[in-house]
This record gives sequence, structure tokens and C-alpha cells, in this order.
Amino acid sequence: MAEDGKVVALRESTAANAHSTQMPLFVKELLADGRPDAVCVSAGPGSYTGLRIGVSTAKGLCYALDIPLLSVPTLLSMAALYCRRNLEYAGMVCPMIDARRMECYTMMVESGKLSVARDTQADVIEAGCYDQWLDRGLVTFIGDGAAKSREVLGVHPNARFDVDFRPSAEGMLQLAEEKLARGEKEDVAYFEPFYLKDFVAKKSVVHGLR
Repeated sequence: MAEDGKVVALRESTAANAHSTQMPLFVKELLADGRPDAVCVSAGPGSYTGLRIGVSTAKGLCYALDIPLLSVPTLLSMAALYCRRNLEYAGMVCPMIDARRMECYTMMVESGKLSVARDTQADVIEAGCYDQWLDRGLVTFIGDGAAKSREVLGVHPNARFDVDFRPSAEGMLQLAEEKLARGEKEDVAYFEPFYLKDFVAKKSVVHGLR
């Protein structure tokens, strides 16, 4: 939870695949601290299941409390958090979400203005794929896709990598407050997260399930 540009309460976990078990507990704890004016959710891209659980929970809260639903792009919130923690940095930020194999969901963000220079897309990481940006100046790659991309992209002298960066709800703070101030809210009934790729159902590999 945040108030006047500051985080006043935060519950997070880095455990994998724990949305359905931990989120209800975190929400219950946070609501004990007060009633929010709005709820902001990460709009994607990301894990299909994680996005569905997050958006469904946010919709339920907004409907029950009769408050606005806000959303911010996942990659932009990652860049916002990096810039918030590195105020002196003046280059480009490229948040990266691992999409398996050598593919990543990425975005290019100008750190000074926190403006999107290139919107979200799925990139196959290969030599020279970001030279058009790297030739202009520093680019810092962040997120869980940065580590696997380092060997390929790190040959360029302007490439920087923050492989220890971890996303946080704190990154949505500035963006959410700005959207709320502008009155930009989502339709609670019809809002859908941005998956970027279609969901593909696979046969279960768990013993006993078909």
C-alpha cells in the first residue's frame, strides 16, 4: 500500500508459483491497515497463471470495495523501480522477462523521462539485436532475462546488466498514482491482462494426471 508517493505497507514473496496460496494472506494483512482508494495490478506480460490470479484478485477487491481498478505494464513498472533506485543513471533501461529458450519479453525505456522508447515485444536474443540502441549510449538490462542474455549482449561496450534486480510492487507506485490522478481506470468487468502470447495447453507430466 502507498500514500503520498511513499510505500506504507508491503507484502511480497520470491517463492515460485505461490500466487494462489500467498496472495490472499497478503491481501488480508494489508487491508487490516486500511481501505485503499484504488487497486493497481500488473497488466503483463508474464506468467499466464500468475496474471490471471493477480487480475482476478484485483477485480474482486475493486468490485467489493467499489474502488477504481488501475493497471500498469509489467515491464514499465520494472524500469520505474530501477530508475527509482538509481536516480543518477541517465541511460536506457531494458527490462527483460525470461520467455524460455533464448526469447525474452522486453521494452526500451528512457530513464530520465521514464518514457517508452519501444513498446513491449518478444525478442529472440542474438548477437547485434540491440545494437541500434547500444550504439547510441548506455543500456542497462534488468530482470530474469538479463542473466541469460549477458553472454550474447555483453560484448558491446555500452551494455550493462543488473542480474540481481528483482521486480516489486513498489515499481507500480509512481505510475499508479499518476493514472489515478488523471482518472485513467480500467473496466472491472472487461479488463484483461496483456499475455503477448496465446496460452498453449500442454499434457500434464504429473504422474496420475492425463
